[in-house]
Amino acid sequence: MTDPARPVPKACIIGHPVAHSRSPMVHGFWLKELDLPGDYTREDVRPENLARFIASLRERGYVGANVTVPHKEAVLGLAEVASETARAMGAANTLWFENGLLHADNTDVPGFLANLDERAPGWDRSGGTATVLGAGGAARAVIYGLLARGFSTIHLVNRNEDRSLALQAAFGPAVKPCGWDRLAAVLPATDLLVNTTSLGMSGQPPLVLDLKALPDTALVHDIVYIPLTTGLLSAARARGLATVDGLGMLLHQAVPGFAHWFGRMPMVTEDLRALLVRDIERAAA
Repeated sequence: MTDPARPVPKACIIGHPVAHSRSPMVHGFWLKELDLPGDYTREDVRPENLARFIASLRERGYVGANVTVPHKEAVLGLAEVASETARAMGAANTLWFENGLLHADNTDVPGFLANLDERAPGWDRSGGTATVLGAGGAARAVIYGLLARGFSTIHLVNRNEDRSLALQAAFGPAVKPCGWDRLAAVLPATDLLVNTTSLGMSGQPPLVLDLKALPDTALVHDIVYIPLTTGLLSAARARGLATVDGLGMLLHQAVPGFAHWFGRMPMVTEDLRALLVRDIERAAA
């Protein structure tokens, strides 16, 4: 029974724009499933207003927040305590108050790993070689996770050499910068192919790759989840390769924040996934 004298915990997602975010659907599902008092809303905050908004987060009644583009990097410097992962990423996506201080974490790494663990058990059993497309913030999280799971070589395919070299400097010689013109040369030794670019996302140019050179045992993962089945995943399935879509990363990265804000550890279930799938399909219709 809810204590009327105790404020209902409230969290939000901060971004600009943010109306498209499905995070309220995810957290609303868990609040209902666990029969917990609480609320989760969207807050559209322009970059020039971010520092002022974060400073007033508690005053606004929030126990914490998710953070999405374009604020992930800037918000890290506004937190009082940052996790090792957030510092390594140079970005944060989850905020909460603990012992009176604002904490920041980056849950994209555990979200990425948990999604693969769930949808492709044993994917990291032998480590090996990965090829990562893109060199932005998502690629940074993917590289961090792959190194933690024992991958010895990560080919980083990107048009901007400076960004690739920056990630190599951050993560070490296991990261091998590679231009798109050399992609075909690295595919034959690739155990895991991960797309972290926006190519193939609804409203973006398609990602067109020839996957013939990939080994038959390779796993193909696209972190894009709108559409749920991207062109890359369709091409991989046509070749008979194992695939993992990006929806699970969205779901699993939300788990730690919910636990901080509402005091219970939620589960990523097939019912939750089905709810999101229906919403994505309805929006595309």
